[in-house]
Amino acid sequence: MKNVIKNTKKGFLMVTMFATLLSFATEPANLTVVKDAKKTIVTLDSVKKGNLLTIIDQNGIVLYKEVIAKTGNYQKSFDLTALPDGKYVFELEKDLEIDTMPFTVTNNLVTFDKASEKVTYKPFVRVENSVVFVSKLSLNESPLKVEIYYGQDSNLVFSESIENTKNIQKAYKLAGLGEGNYRFVFTTEGKTFTEQI
Repeated sequence: MKNVIKNTKKGFLMVTMFATLLSFATEPANLTVVKDAKKTIVTLDSVKKGNLLTIIDQNGIVLYKEVIAKTGNYQKSFDLTALPDGKYVFELEKDLEIDTMPFTVTNNLVTFDKASEKVTYKPFVRVENSVVFVSKLSLNESPLKVEIYYGQDSNLVFSESIENTKNIQKAYKLAGLGEGNYRFVFTTEGKTFTEQI
């Protein structure tokens, strides 16, 4: 009897590993999902310590948040069937990008929408001699709204929208605007990023 149970466990493990390998072969992203009855096993390849994994509902409310504790591969099981019916998204926030994987829960059935998976690139900001350089990759040419606020009262001193550009490269000269604190607010693809200077 022990051998039957042991061999059954080995068989189940082999099927799970095979399904995982097949999903690696067909997925462009580094996020793999294996569903088993009530549990969904999420596997992330090549994560870095400090990356942020969240589950967000359709109203933008964060239901789960975890800072990745170590660099390497990450694996965790979730019981997503316990969620109310609705649309949700897994987000993995990295240094310069956010990987998004939407899923739907309907009558305790979880369905992942692989066609809607996407990567949103975050703006990269660097400062040299009171000039702020902003770069952002936007493969789908999504508009980037840039707003610059000055001082503790957060007065808007500049605003622009950059459209139809895949590789955004901008420079903003702060000299002459006054010494103090500046806040850059970037809005793109339904997300807002803030940088204090």
